[in-house]
Amino acid sequence: MHVTRQISRRTMLKATGAAAGAVGIATAAGAAPAVAAGTSYAHPGLLHTGADLARMAAKVKAGAAPHTAGYAKLTANRHAQSGWTANPQATVYRGAGSPQNYAALYNDIHAAYQNALRYHVGGDSAHADTAVAILNAWSAKLTSLAGSADRFLAAGLYGYQAANAAELVRDHGDFELGRFQEMLSKVFAPISDDFLVHHNNAVVTNYWTNWDLCAMACVLATGIFCDDKAQVARAVDYFKNGAGLGSIKHAIPVVHDDGLGEWLEAGRDQGHSLLGVGLMGTFCEMAWNQGIDLYGYDDNRFLKGAQYVAKWSMGGDVSYTANTRRKGAVGGWSGTETATAAAGVDPNMQRPIWAMIANHYTKRRGLSATYLTRIAAKAAPEGGGGDYGPNSGGYDQLGFGTLAYTRDKMMTKATARPAPAGSASASASGADSGPRPQTEATAAVSASASPTTGGDLAATGSGDVIGWTAAAGVTAVAGGLLFMRRRDRVRHDGAQ
Repeated sequence: MHVTRQISRRTMLKATGAAAGAVGIATAAGAAPAVAAGTSYAHPGLLHTGADLARMAAKVKAGAAPHTAGYAKLTANRHAQSGWTANPQATVYRGAGSPQNYAALYNDIHAAYQNALRYHVGGDSAHADTAVAILNAWSAKLTSLAGSADRFLAAGLYGYQAANAAELVRDHGDFELGRFQEMLSKVFAPISDDFLVHHNNAVVTNYWTNWDLCAMACVLATGIFCDDKAQVARAVDYFKNGAGLGSIKHAIPVVHDDGLGEWLEAGRDQGHSLLGVGLMGTFCEMAWNQGIDLYGYDDNRFLKGAQYVAKWSMGGDVSYTANTRRKGAVGGWSGTETATAAAGVDPNMQRPIWAMIANHYTKRRGLSATYLTRIAAKAAPEGGGGDYGPNSGGYDQLGFGTLAYTRDKMMTKATARPAPAGSASASASGADSGPRPQTEATAAVSASASPTTGGDLAATGSGDVIGWTAAAGVTAVAGGLLFMRRRDRVRHDGAQ
């Protein structure tokens, strides 16, 4: 399904901010763009700003590494082809006890995102037309998300992703912007907002960190896309002060003397921890591009947590403080679960999450992040949906970080700051104290299996998503071979 291929090159170039000089200035300062007069937020301004998109295009045109290898991953992906045809549904179901059809949604969203990104980098308007056709088809038909508790995952994950795909074509002459905003505001965001308030009528700690972070990402992304200041404020406040396990001081409850921040869900398993770090990075990046610095919040707490997960995921020893979380329904059954050590890891397990985080702290901020640097190099070039296995867990992140987030290092050690969302200036200055120094010395930790589950409200049965262990066999790409070992271990305890 395609719309007539009539696109205003001038309009789309304005959306990308494609002047090469502007790219160098904006990226060197690490600042968010100023907001156009009469709007609430900078657009494009979710995961990618206009300067970001122009930088990608300029680097690929110049044949720069590793951008060219990242772009080759994009163009090789079956979702990034202009012949993709949408498969919209009126109701999307996810979870046990329902006729699950949510694969149609996540495949189409990734096809829309990849085609839109490919347009901005490569310039072929056929890809923009395809992205618009996909997104218009869904906004014309989708009316509800349903299923078990997993519907909250569907709303969160696919809500933030849909907003990001649409943000890349919001100025296309054929894109139904108002209708898409209505779909996000009525179908996706209310479910995520409700989850953060009521947690499916469970005790607040019943659901692990990644559940909150899915919902937070959706609320923030849809709020920015729809220029809803109150919604954005709710998401940011939850990141700082929320009662659930996704707020930053619950997700990273302890900062150890070695400067590493303990990731709560490391006591559960590696796959969920990688998902959570990727989602928190996504949240921080979208906020940064609107002038809100959450990457640096609470003395770079997220840096410390990401460093912890990076070291642990590469097989390093990390400390873990035993913790007990309450489970159950409000006014109903209840129980507890205690995690006593960081779980075992597979150093080959990957998600496309590291380039964005590593480049922020080391290139924008000029900070040392040894473990992030190492794991990002190991994961490069990052692919996207469709490159990390066939199950839905391989579509939890939009990916392509090597292409999208590889930045030139700042020439100064001054800490970059985002420009305020309403500022007329895209420059940033100032300095922060860096994180505590990273060392190899950590307390030894014994590996443990993930906590067992019983009749938990969050044991939803969608093992394919949350049991995903990123792997895709051996994939040949331009710029080298990316070796990834496929693991088909499937968990059946849901995504709690």
